[in-house]
Amino acid sequence: MEIKLGGSSSIVLPEWHITILAIVIIYLLVKWSKELETRRFTIFFYFLISTFITPIFSHSTEDGVFELWVPLGFIFVFFYLLGNKRNHPAKMKACLLGFCIAIYQLIVHYVG
Repeated sequence: MEIKLGGSSSIVLPEWHITILAIVIIYLLVKWSKELETRRFTIFFYFLISTFITPIFSHSTEDGVFELWVPLGFIFVFFYLLGNKRNHPAKMKACLLGFCIAIYQLIVHYVG
């Protein structure tokens, strides 16, 4: 969506479904961070780290390059939370929400 300000300047916003999704994600993260007694900002770090995807295998073919991508951030945070004694359900929720975003990124990478 593009909002013209006059002349040659304009503001370009993402599509509506992405904007609504971002608002919902921010609302959920703020809600879950209020469940923690201390270090409320860590919820956002768990979410951001969980969204990280990276290629683990790359192979060149005649048709192009094939890359196998995995949500490495989610795997790292998930196993960290499983081994941590001070595990809180809100942290796991943020991790799973980040995993959903990582899956979306994988779909966009392979299909898009």
